[in-house]
Amino acid sequence: MPTLAIAIFIGLFAVATLRNIHLGVLMFPAACAVGVWLAGMPLRDIVAGFPVNILVLLAGVTYFFGIAKANGTLDRLVQEIIAVVGDRRRLLPLVFFSVTAGVAAMGSPQAGYVVMPLAMPAARRSGVDPMLMAVAVNSGISAGGLAPTSLFGIVTYSTAHRAGIDLNPLVLLAAALVANLALLAAAAWLFPGSSVAPTPCEGETEPARAAASGRFTSQQLVTLTCIVGLMLSVILGIWLGLEPDIGVIALGFGAALALVYPKAGAEAVGSIDWSTILMVGGIVTFVAVLQRMDAVNLLGHAAMNIGTPLVAGFVICMIAGLISAFASTTGILAALVPMAVPLAASGGVAGWALISSIGVCASIVDASPFSTTGALLVASAAEDERPRLKSLLMRWGFSMVIVGPVVAAIALFFA
Repeated sequence: MPTLAIAIFIGLFAVATLRNIHLGVLMFPAACAVGVWLAGMPLRDIVAGFPVNILVLLAGVTYFFGIAKANGTLDRLVQEIIAVVGDRRRLLPLVFFSVTAGVAAMGSPQAGYVVMPLAMPAARRSGVDPMLMAVAVNSGISAGGLAPTSLFGIVTYSTAHRAGIDLNPLVLLAAALVANLALLAAAAWLFPGSSVAPTPCEGETEPARAAASGRFTSQQLVTLTCIVGLMLSVILGIWLGLEPDIGVIALGFGAALALVYPKAGAEAVGSIDWSTILMVGGIVTFVAVLQRMDAVNLLGHAAMNIGTPLVAGFVICMIAGLISAFASTTGILAALVPMAVPLAASGGVAGWALISSIGVCASIVDASPFSTTGALLVASAAEDERPRLKSLLMRWGFSMVIVGPVVAAIALFFA
């Protein structure tokens, strides 16, 4: 029975991808069917496996930063930073990495997409290789997305905690920053110059000059204060060992802003990422059924039997990267983190290091043009740059399927 349940679980990923069906819509009813008919579980116990804590986290964070998006605070932040940098060529990739990471840390990695239409034309205008800029933006999304206030980070550390693995969210963020800065440095060495002469794109505006006009409104300044307050509350709470509930804190700040600015609060309700909540909820509910059937331990021990703990960790990280290059990174994190528990519990590798490695390996492959991030990077580039960029991103993305786990295995050895 456990083997059949695992086959159904894997099959749902394939069906959702091939038929373009929301994964959560398939996962939740399938979890109920498998739990009732194969595991003999009462339906109320299956439904109780739905991760309400993750729902609060995702809803709170996406609502709060939805307000910041609705009143223009996030856009103004991006524009102001770009205005300060201007066209200083050598700094541009690092600056756009930092800007993208900061934006992606504010609730959702996909928020980093707003930087792409600014980053790619800026690279062309300044003579920066578009491939280098594409890696900078993708690495920024990967690093910022694993922050304790953003989606990848929330799913990774909250799922790890549910599985009994002690993972400090700030440690996860630090691992993501180190790994992605190393990738940016490698890209700067591989792609030092542009394939074309510095040229302003036809019809292109000057983002830096446009950004310099105007000032932050009073509403935006209040929102900025709340963003700083949220970040400081989370960092201070973690530092004091209080295990702060980021979702509750974000909802609190969001509610305060909505009381003062009801219009932005009303608009932000539509920004709550219900799609991701449903997807993660469905996957975690199904994984809870698998855990009841002891199927998760079966998979984990199967990975352990491949060889040494380091080899098993390498295999799990490679699976995370390979599947994430085509499917949802969030879904892969929610599915694979619990399956790494037996390996972490064996003592052969450090649990926090293994989960951090899975998170990084699942996100760095998103530069592949088969993923949403990679596809948008290609679309944001000038038309004559797209064929080369698509080819390079494909090679880069799939090379990360091997490079990431190899580096992760080395890191696990010393952890």
